[in-house]
Amino acid sequence: MREELVTVRNLKKHFPLEKGFFDRLLVREHRFVKAVDNVSFSIMKGEVLGLVGESGSGKTTTGRLILGLLPATGGEVLYRGRSVISYSKKDMEELRERMQIIFQDPYASLSPRMSIGKAIGHPLAIHHLADAKTSKEICLSIMEKVGLSPAPFLYRKYPHQLSGGQRQRVVIARALVTNPDFVIADEPIAMADVSVRAMILELMMKLKREFDLTYLFITHDLATCKYICDRIAIMYLGKIVEIGPLKEVFSRPVHPYTETLLDAVPVPDPRFRRTHPMPKGEIPSAFNPPPGCNFHPRCYIAETRCRNLEPGLEKVGEDHYVSCMVRGSWGSRD
Repeated sequence: MREELVTVRNLKKHFPLEKGFFDRLLVREHRFVKAVDNVSFSIMKGEVLGLVGESGSGKTTTGRLILGLLPATGGEVLYRGRSVISYSKKDMEELRERMQIIFQDPYASLSPRMSIGKAIGHPLAIHHLADAKTSKEICLSIMEKVGLSPAPFLYRKYPHQLSGGQRQRVVIARALVTNPDFVIADEPIAMADVSVRAMILELMMKLKREFDLTYLFITHDLATCKYICDRIAIMYLGKIVEIGPLKEVFSRPVHPYTETLLDAVPVPDPRFRRTHPMPKGEIPSAFNPPPGCNFHPRCYIAETRCRNLEPGLEKVGEDHYVSCMVRGSWGSRD
């Protein structure tokens, strides 16, 4: 039986809305932006779970909550069955070795005053995992594995002296230098050139096999998930609206938002035309989300009950769950 490595239960993150001086005096009601609202899922050891959605849907915030980089408003995160909230400061430091993150913008996440070798070896120094000589040997080794070659030459370089693809490989090397079990990849190819993206995805899968990694792969591009993910979770306005095995969701999407994302994937055929209507309007504000189902103002199959009742995740297939009032009317994609 496969081990459940990371479990997220009813996770919430509500940011208080900043008010002016007079508003704080006159308005007593506290208002919040619900960035992540009651999210639950699990990640099995050795699998890749894709977290997909538009910008502003709460994907990155969810990743940061899992790592404890942001305090949660509610819910809990379990690592190997133990709640991260119960971890002491020392336990949390040890946990950082096992859970790492690849940030979306490598240039912003690398210090311009720190050489590449020092940046990659910084986690080793923080966690006291190696002395200076051993640290350099480990860094050179991991640099070669991620394709930063010749490693001794690039070791002394600075971020501005590298290409975008090389900087992306640097942040991947930095995430793996502590030999973690679990890695959150937050849009790891968003800042890379199109010609480099396939190489980075191939590299990530190679490293997954070599280091026995488990990924949470955050992206807005469903086409990318097809090449790296085992399961995908579709996120909209702070909530999971559909989750299931990749092949199942791709072949039989149930939620209309999932269909929208799939129909937005470019197809290399000029004769291809979309068969499903695109959603109306824009994504609502997380500060003032619509009542009932969050997607109902943009959904072309919305019913009256969708405006009043908030759906929960319900099983519609083998390990396939959806949050939709009218899910029973959906069949296979044409």
